[in-house]
Amino acid sequence: MTIPATPPPVPRPVPEQPAASVPEGTVRASVPLPVETSSGTVTARMLSFTGLHDGREHIALVFGGALAAVPLVRVHSECLTGDVFGSGRCDCGPQLREALDVLAEEGGVLLYLRQEGRGIGLYNKLDAYLLQDRGMDTFQANRELDFVDDPRDYRVAAQMLKGLGVASIRLLTNNPEKSRQLMDNGIAVDDIVGTGVFVRDSNTRYLQAKIRHAGHLIALPVPARG
Repeated sequence: MTIPATPPPVPRPVPEQPAASVPEGTVRASVPLPVETSSGTVTARMLSFTGLHDGREHIALVFGGALAAVPLVRVHSECLTGDVFGSGRCDCGPQLREALDVLAEEGGVLLYLRQEGRGIGLYNKLDAYLLQDRGMDTFQANRELDFVDDPRDYRVAAQMLKGLGVASIRLLTNNPEKSRQLMDNGIAVDDIVGTGVFVRDSNTRYLQAKIRHAGHLIALPVPARG
């Protein structure tokens, strides 16, 4: 079987116009879920929603009892390669595991958004990997596939938080775009809590591109001089 070097692109979703504000989502089910963390198993609640503007099956994991007035929140976009298979091409898997550990200890909310590949989908992400292997960075590869740098839409995160009765948060992120979109959609971000820096040889160019193109707040170690 011959595999083409550059598969044909998967059709793009039609982008929606941004909204100044969004209605709250509605919790449709709350299910107890044992979650493995580095300190052991904790029971969180996995919540599903109705009324989300894109109709996708986003979920929330709520840790602890009653939420704090200003809970810690991690907004995490789905990454099958990193979250499930431990890919070293990105830092998504370590960020997810870090968030689970911190939220299990402190309490708070993980919003897991079905926005694979920074919103371009799994197959397109794999096509972007092929382009990166030819020298492009992750954002240049998006453009070559006729996508914007980062088409993710965090209105659904604001809807989910409103459905949980949360109006103000501490946001666990290194991506300023997340806080901007949440604030634009009615969620107050009282504090930014930086994620860890999960750098390895296989993802250094990826992290450098996130800093250069999207202003991510990542303090990469300075290489030692010989």
